[in-house]
Amino acid sequence: MNERYSRQQLFAPIGEAGQKKIREKHVVLIGAGALGTGNAEALVRAGIGKLTIIDRDYVEWSNLQRQQLYSEADAKERLPKAIAAKRRLEQVNSDVQIEAIVGDAGPEELEALVAEQRPHLLIDATDNFDARMVINDVAYKYSIPWIYGACVGSYGLSYAFIPGRTPCLYCLLETVPQGGLTCDTAGIISPTVQMVVSYQTAEALKILVEDREALRGKLVSFDLWTNEYAAIRIDAVKRDNCPTCGHDPSYPFLSYEQQTKTAVLCGRDSVQIRPSARRQYDLNELAALFRRQGLQAEANPYLVSVSIGDKRLVVFGDGRALVHGTKDVQEAKTIYYRYLG
Repeated sequence: MNERYSRQQLFAPIGEAGQKKIREKHVVLIGAGALGTGNAEALVRAGIGKLTIIDRDYVEWSNLQRQQLYSEADAKERLPKAIAAKRRLEQVNSDVQIEAIVGDAGPEELEALVAEQRPHLLIDATDNFDARMVINDVAYKYSIPWIYGACVGSYGLSYAFIPGRTPCLYCLLETVPQGGLTCDTAGIISPTVQMVVSYQTAEALKILVEDREALRGKLVSFDLWTNEYAAIRIDAVKRDNCPTCGHDPSYPFLSYEQQTKTAVLCGRDSVQIRPSARRQYDLNELAALFRRQGLQAEANPYLVSVSIGDKRLVVFGDGRALVHGTKDVQEAKTIYYRYLG
């Protein structure tokens, strides 16, 4: 018995055979925030074969309260979350292959990755339903299980979507209205994150050891502050005409028209802008250009951060940018095009 995983292998539903299966599996984790860091650490400690982490953001001080892989040094350096997570996880388990992608998991990017690498599982650690609908379409198009997770305040949700067996997220949202609360309006406490991560990683392990009969099969929700818990079956919401999991799927959220070019980020006065055409910047040259305009700019190998009055513009190498200090998409676009054309 491998001493590293001995306690996990003593758990009968996993055993040595299950541990071998975990070691052979590849998981794609979309998002490296609170849920992402929790899921990533649990999977790496469990001995997953390969973990791909996709995240568009970088570490900030407000992340440290609940995003367990990051340090103050990461926040000081404004290190991209995917890179910071990879560095920490490699210290946790050097046997795991970890791929870090600094970028947006848009329809084109996520589908290309899944089509090429054919991972065994997708885990949602995002903060918005646009991204989740893309994950949902990709998962059902390529018949890959995915695990949904969401939390705000003291409230959390989780469900494992299995193509060919369960309804999809599109079916669910047609029946259950989306809530209006976000981390920006209601905050978040770390035990909520940890509870959702526990539900997600438990279902992930069942899938990875190929014990699908053990899957919960219910949408679980809870509120840790008001001590409420519910687990409900959602099989009845499946629709034969669903554009994602119905008889004649069209996967609408993979189409160009559905691709979001701007997004207001959860929990922050920030807007992300994706250029209509992919660009590639030399970040040192870009920082020098800003400085010649009398602006205070800082650069690392992954991004340039520049202060513009009471706003801050952060530009990544592929031209994607974050405008901090506003939730007004038009104001953010004005700043973006003024300084980046």
